[in-house]
Amino acid sequence: MADHTQQAIVVSADVADIMAVIADFAAYPEWVTAAREVAVLEHDAAGRARRVRFELDAGVLTDTYVLTYDWAPDGTSVSWRLESSDLQRDQRGSYALEQQVPGSTKVTYTLTVDLLIPMISQLKRRAEKAITDAALHDLKKRVEG
Repeated sequence: MADHTQQAIVVSADVADIMAVIADFAAYPEWVTAAREVAVLEHDAAGRARRVRFELDAGVLTDTYVLTYDWAPDGTSVSWRLESSDLQRDQRGSYALEQQVPGSTKVTYTLTVDLLIPMISQLKRRAEKAITDAALHDLKKRVEG
């Protein structure tokens, strides 16, 4: 699991506005293409989502999984790790937000996924790249929308 995919995009918004969209899990089915249902199972002491269940349908693959989230106190990043899944052995990811100038933020998305079914490394990287690319572009569209 040492390898990961990382991509970045510049979004025309401030860090707090972008993080508010990332943290609004109930709205994910509105803008995350494969998200059928997303439910917050537990909150942390600050009221942020700590455990979240996702039901995804990506055509040939469907999965129900739970992620555990850790939010940076300064509001500039969030990371997650897999707690349980039907198809995944492990998943780790993060969004890191870096304010460029007022109204412009660089968003870096890092993702590593390990499936229970064997997959050729090159295909796995290509799938991770497609997931991160779609996630960043969907986030940008939602925030700037």
